[in-house]
Amino acid sequence: MNSIKTLAAVAAALLLAGCASPALRGSGDLGVVIERASGSVQVVDNSHLAQLSRVAGLGDLSHASLVYSRDARYVYVFGRDGGLSKVDILAGKLVARVMQAGNSIGGAISSDGRIVAAQNYSPGGVKLFDADSLALLAEVPAVDEHGQPSKVVGLADLPGNRFAYSLFEAGEIWLLDAAKPRAPVVTKYRNVGRQPYDGLASSDGRYYIAGLYGEDGLALLDTWQPQAGVRRILPGYGQGQQRQPVYKMPHLRGWSLAGDYAFLPAIGHNSVLVADSRSWQQAAQIAVYGQPVFVMAEPGGRRVWVNFAFPHNDTVQVIDVPSMQVIKTLKPGRAILHMEFTARGDAVWLSSRDDDKLVVIDTQSFATVAELPAANPSGIFFSWRAGRMGM
Repeated sequence: MNSIKTLAAVAAALLLAGCASPALRGSGDLGVVIERASGSVQVVDNSHLAQLSRVAGLGDLSHASLVYSRDARYVYVFGRDGGLSKVDILAGKLVARVMQAGNSIGGAISSDGRIVAAQNYSPGGVKLFDADSLALLAEVPAVDEHGQPSKVVGLADLPGNRFAYSLFEAGEIWLLDAAKPRAPVVTKYRNVGRQPYDGLASSDGRYYIAGLYGEDGLALLDTWQPQAGVRRILPGYGQGQQRQPVYKMPHLRGWSLAGDYAFLPAIGHNSVLVADSRSWQQAAQIAVYGQPVFVMAEPGGRRVWVNFAFPHNDTVQVIDVPSMQVIKTLKPGRAILHMEFTARGDAVWLSSRDDDKLVVIDTQSFATVAELPAANPSGIFFSWRAGRMGM
């Protein structure tokens, strides 16, 4: 009996001495920032404007993105060098990493959270991995009907453990059903337009839209009616305007649905396209400061924020949705590469790559409320993404 009491006393003393597990906390107000030059990510707390940890050893992050696990504890980071890394953001550590391709630009996670899909440039194709172990489940090469390989772009998750993506050289959209992840089924839509360069899924998972680099317009697949095929929308939006050199490809993943309208970047033009999201007819074309890269709506949908390609990448503009007018122009830093709103839109975080900082702006007053150091930051990804499709 005395030995039992002694063991209990020792255990209690160890707990009091700080040997217990770290204090529990949620991940709902956390985010991850890509530090592109150093191959690291930074974990931040957007409630307290604080930096929590830095995780290194993630390879080439010069064009990196990530997705969250279903419980928002882990992120899966897709590096340009083909590395796929799993990071525990609560513990602040790398838990698994595989080299799965020679050149990769992103990925997605399935609706049930069990499958991570990576899209690849070299070799082109999509690979499916087990979200727990990162074990390879299947590989789907991207080869057209003539046997020619293509780079894969615009991979997006859809309901029912499906993914949609585009083939750049082939001009195709593929719909991948991963209900049986070791034996996925692919439906192919050919001749969707010249050189689809990026794609996105609407937040309800109904529409998949690919931007076209080789022509004015976009390609739309209605996944509620997949038998209807792919149709062109917003054709010829740049007619009568001289197309400019494209210094940075716009990202459709940052498009916006606000009210009854979709706001999208116009490639090669200093304008934001506005489409009626019911008919997909063009409703307006808003002149902006430069070539848009991201066109992102606040969570409430009242305003849309736009950043720009070089040489105008020190500027951010805000569009008022009801009036379709630019109402604010900001100069928050050099090389503003990415924007991310907090879950309810009280603030927006910006990455200023050339100033090595993160800038936090109050979305009501447009005042800068904080600046935090970061090493060549690019993508900012908050944990609310874990519960959203197409993110």
